[in-house]
Amino acid sequence: MEIKKVVVIGSGTMGSGIAAHLCNANIPVILLDLKTEISEQARDKIYKSRPPLLLDKSKINNIKVGNIVDNFNEVSEADWVVEAVIERIDIKHDIYKKIFKERKKGAIVSSNTSSIPIKVLSEHLSEEEKKDFCITHFFNPVRYMGLLEIVKSENNDLEKIDALKKFCETELGKGAIVCNDTPGFLGNRIGVFAMQIAMTEAFKMKLSIEEADAIFGRPMGIPKTGVFGLYDLIGIDLMADVLKSFIKELPEADKFHQVAKEIPLIKKLIETGYTGRKGKGGFYRVNKTDGKKVMEALNLETGEYSPSKKINVISEKADLKSLINRDDIYGKYSWSVISKIIKYASSLVPSITEEFNDIDEAMRLGFNWSKGPFEMLEEIGVANFFNKIDEYQDNNFLENLAKTKDEKFYGERQKYTEIETLGKVKKTATSIDGNSSAQIYRFKDYNVVEFTTKANTLDYNSMDALKKATDKPLIIINESMQFSAGVNLSYTMDFANKSDFSSIEKFIRYFQETCKHIKYSDHPVISAPSGLTLGGGFEVMVHSNFVASHTNIVVGLVEAIVGLIPAGGGCKEMLARWLDTEEAKKDPHYASLKVFNIIGYGKTATSPVEAVPLKYLKPEDKKIMNRNSLLEVSKKIIEDNRDFKAPSETKFNLPGNAAKEEMIKILEKLYNDKVILDHGMIVGAELANVLSGGDTNENKILSEADLFKLELDAFMKLIETKGTQDRIKHTLSTGKPLIN
Repeated sequence: MEIKKVVVIGSGTMGSGIAAHLCNANIPVILLDLKTEISEQARDKIYKSRPPLLLDKSKINNIKVGNIVDNFNEVSEADWVVEAVIERIDIKHDIYKKIFKERKKGAIVSSNTSSIPIKVLSEHLSEEEKKDFCITHFFNPVRYMGLLEIVKSENNDLEKIDALKKFCETELGKGAIVCNDTPGFLGNRIGVFAMQIAMTEAFKMKLSIEEADAIFGRPMGIPKTGVFGLYDLIGIDLMADVLKSFIKELPEADKFHQVAKEIPLIKKLIETGYTGRKGKGGFYRVNKTDGKKVMEALNLETGEYSPSKKINVISEKADLKSLINRDDIYGKYSWSVISKIIKYASSLVPSITEEFNDIDEAMRLGFNWSKGPFEMLEEIGVANFFNKIDEYQDNNFLENLAKTKDEKFYGERQKYTEIETLGKVKKTATSIDGNSSAQIYRFKDYNVVEFTTKANTLDYNSMDALKKATDKPLIIINESMQFSAGVNLSYTMDFANKSDFSSIEKFIRYFQETCKHIKYSDHPVISAPSGLTLGGGFEVMVHSNFVASHTNIVVGLVEAIVGLIPAGGGCKEMLARWLDTEEAKKDPHYASLKVFNIIGYGKTATSPVEAVPLKYLKPEDKKIMNRNSLLEVSKKIIEDNRDFKAPSETKFNLPGNAAKEEMIKILEKLYNDKVILDHGMIVGAELANVLSGGDTNENKILSEADLFKLELDAFMKLIETKGTQDRIKHTLSTGKPLIN
């Protein structure tokens, strides 16, 4: 079965997201709604969306629109029809009646519902129609969330389900996990339970919401929003509706009922309009005090707000064994939450899915957990877990594990896909090496370096690992969502606060040395970026010999925003790429001015399509829809380049003062227009000096070492200024840029 054309019915948030992502995969798609005007408005929103739903905005007209009266005949030509209308069963039944009357024989029909069971959705369908009907539950936003739950029934043609799964994997780049028809399906069943247990235990143990969020966050390998922050993000009223749905659908014996009981404080919040971020606030709110915005947190006992307190519970790195063994309230809370999540998740095997690690992957892909319940169990240790657990009756999974005490019970990761992923191959490495910032996985024919710091920021140890791993072809790739957010700014500021600028200079020199080492290694170096690939992370990528990029990247040189310039060779490599253009051959100033504009504004690309025109990526760099495939593609690059030879060193012919004066004029206009302020002029002038080549002219040839020195000198001048230090401190504390 081939899927060459798709019709999406319903142009709301999910329908639009699905249509946009089909467009990203170059699949012809028709988006239908009650009126054509509604679907046209939806298409317009797709075009304007931030973050962008489209990889390439120029393809927006590939999404054709219409209405379910005049254009319903489009269904007859579709290989797959996706229903994404409002969660009302009567409306859905009416739509299915029309679809199955119109569809071509054998075409797949699916619902994007997040909660309604197949048995309810399909109750009016014939046995023949049920064979081709399933649920395809995309997570929002569709482009960025990796999880797709394909919910099957006992009536399904399993070959067709498998074909749909493969299509969604290969063409749409999804982690497509097939699961059974149970309430909440897979991800939401565990995710919502985890949220509820984290909340109810916080109430029970009288923790503050800041304390609970600090623990039920990064220390557990869960996003930093925590539980109360996530409640606010989703919407407290929406979560109340979700819980009602679970209570209605789940049998009375299900442990979910114990954590889904109505909490008076939450009822009061909803009644008073405190429904989360979309309302007046929720568990957190922003209040104005003396003209300043202050983040406030709700006291769970009194219901009153007070200024939110920063809680430093533990280091950012998750060490579950240490966390649950702490002899304090935080340790007690951690164990209570984690053990109950593990017990609940394991009780659902095999009813929800036969492969327990499918649950882990659903939590990774759909909720951005770094590890699922069974990986938590593996990290805690089987013996340790059963030494602490109180009871696990009527839980076949745990009862069997208690008998075997098998510490290696987990086996292979990511069984839901046949793709050779990094998660799968890690355990097959011939040896593992590395340090606190990066791991080196050594295989027979290649090495892998995986960064392990927060946001994969770079430090000495990261550099050490990269240099050490180039004794074979090297693939730089991460399982976490980000490739690298750049050099660790906190690390840099620690030295700056002590006026230890010589240590900063020493580090930048080492960073430059490492990037040069990557570029001119005897063996090919492949970067496989996904997510944030910024600043120093970009410089690692751009010095690699080959790139295999995931389509969901955010890539660029953003140093100017924090009052610095790229100093790991980013300026140098961007100049080299723009000098190698026809325009630059005609105009000696062209490349310098072009790169000045790109780096000065800190321009980022949110897809490879956007990255190529900026020359962040080359046209020949691989662009991959499925993040799981990055390793396989990178290995293929190694195989195709067995005769690899390191490139020749780049030489630079730059215009010097003449181009620099042009850049200063640009800065002066921006200053007069109040686009930049005093320190912006200083940063811009240093950038201009580097990109013009400093004290040079068109008759002089500069080496890479010359460009590295220009970058270093500019970086050091700026890091010693109060203006740059203020920018960095502001960014670190608020996550927002400072214009000074």
